[in-house]
Amino acid sequence: MTILASFAVPHPPIILPEIGRGEEKKIQKTIDAYDTVMKAAADLDPDTLVITSPHAELYLDYFHIAPGSHARGDFGQFRAPQTAIDVNYDTTLASLIADEAQKTGIPAGFEGERDPELDHATMIPLYFFRKYKPLDQVKVVRIGLSGFPADVHYKLGQCIQKAADQLGRRVVFIASGDLSHKLLPEGPYGAVPEGPVFDKACTGCLDKGDFLRLLTLDRSLCTRAAECGLRSFWIMAGVWDGMALQSRLLSYEGPFGVGYGVASFYPKGPDPSRKFLLRLLQYQQKQKKQRIAHEDPYVKLARLSVETFVKTGEPAPLPDNLLPEMRTTRAGAFVSLHLHGQLRGCIGTISPIRSCVAEEILQNGISAATRDPRFPPVQPAELPDLEYNVDVLGAAEPIADVSQLDPKKYGVIVKSVLDERKGLLLPDLDGVDTVDEQIRIARQKGNIGVKEPIRLYRFQVVRHK
Repeated sequence: MTILASFAVPHPPIILPEIGRGEEKKIQKTIDAYDTVMKAAADLDPDTLVITSPHAELYLDYFHIAPGSHARGDFGQFRAPQTAIDVNYDTTLASLIADEAQKTGIPAGFEGERDPELDHATMIPLYFFRKYKPLDQVKVVRIGLSGFPADVHYKLGQCIQKAADQLGRRVVFIASGDLSHKLLPEGPYGAVPEGPVFDKACTGCLDKGDFLRLLTLDRSLCTRAAECGLRSFWIMAGVWDGMALQSRLLSYEGPFGVGYGVASFYPKGPDPSRKFLLRLLQYQQKQKKQRIAHEDPYVKLARLSVETFVKTGEPAPLPDNLLPEMRTTRAGAFVSLHLHGQLRGCIGTISPIRSCVAEEILQNGISAATRDPRFPPVQPAELPDLEYNVDVLGAAEPIADVSQLDPKKYGVIVKSVLDERKGLLLPDLDGVDTVDEQIRIARQKGNIGVKEPIRLYRFQVVRHK
């Protein structure tokens, strides 16, 4: 085993004195813990630092590994361009990680680079590391995250472990990631109840090395908390596949409304009970079966619509065993598809245009799967992992101003005063916690400028999921 240690660390730019200008002292515990773990990393004298970063290139269906032999970045976007980081990449290890990932069926490699400069979530741990060891004495592999579920991130970690062992590389793994971004009302992203709940759960997992729980944290909780680094931590769990660990949470703070945790992990020796992939896959399969078993008739109809059309190219006929209300009620309806917790398509009708709500669902299911311009058509291989929501809309009513909106209770329709453009956003969406966010997204969907005059309408929904 050539993985020497791993560290979970945050990446707040304000932590650097060149940027914080005194404000960094408010997270002194984080600074002290950061110094402790990066000094420990340097003392291990690694050949390579493998860093996973939420702010490197990110794709929903691909892990991007930074290409080339050298990279540089600075903190100019944070008004400190004089603070720069230069690194040399470990091209041999990076290539072997990509090869191992491909053998495992994980889409990963060097394609799709949009910005070769180092991102701040990579540079901040390197800033602390270079206090104790010059960066020209160590190489780096920089890897972005993806929209894949926990098991795929875990498998990538296994690939990193295997590649390092094959080359005999002495590797320190750095999982860069903040925790919840929604801890305090005065913070930059506001506050939600799920923020502190997520941070307590996540830091507890890190402190105990409880990776199975970390890999199976409730997805809605994580989304609503606006977590940042969880996928980095999932990869780290895979790096330690089959190893007993000495784990410790060194610090946790959140005075700026974002959670910052620092944790360390050192190997104690092989432990077959800590091979988590099979148990994770069993958990995911159990969750999937339970989800499908509890789908109500509206969601079952949406699933039938999508699966039939994707498999055959033909629309499904209306089943005979529908609820009577689904044949007699006329209402607008939206069908939303999610894949691994990420939106995969959403199309609907604001008001009824077909004979009954069942027909609305059948047709809008096809549209969500094949005609949402934001996504390519759903493929047959994706069907087993799709999750469905059906929102049946109540009548829209005009409102005088934003005081009559509530993002948890009401959806919003934004109409341009100048022409027929309009944008709609459903209520109670993960990550949409304020009226301002609602209206901003609805304007974007309707291609309505932020300063254009608008009329506002609200509506309620009955959500089936």
